[in-house]
Amino acid sequence: MSVDKTAIRNAATVIVLRDRLSDPSILMGQRGAKAAFMPNKFVFPGGAVDAADADIPLGTALPDLCAERLSQQSEPNLQNALAAAAIRELWEETGLILGQLGEWQGTAPPDWQSFAAMGYIPSADALQFVFRAVTPPGRPRRFDARFFLVDADAIQGDLDDFTHASDELSHLQWVKIRQAREFDLPFITEVVLAEVAARAADPNPPETVPFFLNNEEASLFLQLRGYSMPHAD
Repeated sequence: MSVDKTAIRNAATVIVLRDRLSDPSILMGQRGAKAAFMPNKFVFPGGAVDAADADIPLGTALPDLCAERLSQQSEPNLQNALAAAAIRELWEETGLILGQLGEWQGTAPPDWQSFAAMGYIPSADALQFVFRAVTPPGRPRRFDARFFLVDADAIQGDLDDFTHASDELSHLQWVKIRQAREFDLPFITEVVLAEVAARAADPNPPETVPFFLNNEEASLFLQLRGYSMPHAD
C-alpha cells in the first residue's frame, strides 16, 4: 500500500532559544539540495509525528496551557505525540537532549533507542507551544506543524556538541535572531521568527497561539483562543 504524500501529516518543530535576555540566538540547519520539502532552506529542527510517539512515556508533561492550546482545532489526544516528536526530532537532527536522567520502562521503540542509550527519558515541561502552520496546497509534502519554543538552558550537555546529529540538516549553527534573515529561509520561518523575537525576553507560554491555516479555499491567520487576525496577501 503506497503512502499518500499529499496528505497533511502532523509535525513538530523545535525553536531552541539561547541567550534570550542578552543577544538571543536560535538553532538552525540547512536542508539538503535533494530534499523533497524545502530544499536548501535553513530551518528549525523538526519533522513528522511517528506512530510510536503517541505512546512514549514523558518524564514531565507539557505545561497545562500549552496542552490546552494544542487540543484546539485538532484531533483528540495528540499532545503527547507532538511533544514526543519534538523531542525526538531535536535529538535526531541536532544530537541535543531535552530530557531527564532515568531508565525506560521496557524497550524503547527503534527511533528512540539511541536517545534511551544516553541514559535519559524525554521531558516536555520546558516546551512552549508558540505557533501552528499548515503547508499550502500544491506542495510535494504537506504538514500541520506545531512550533515549540524551548530555552537552551533546558537542554542537557554541551549546546555546541552536534556529534550525535543525523545528516538530515547540515551547517547546524546558532544564528543570532537579528541576523537570521540573512539566511535563505522559508516564508513561514520568517513569520515564526518575528513571533519568537517579540517574546524572547518573556519566559511564560503565550496566552494565544498564531495559527496560519492554508487550505483550498483561503489562507487564514488565526489565533488559537483569540480572534481572527487580518490576512495580508
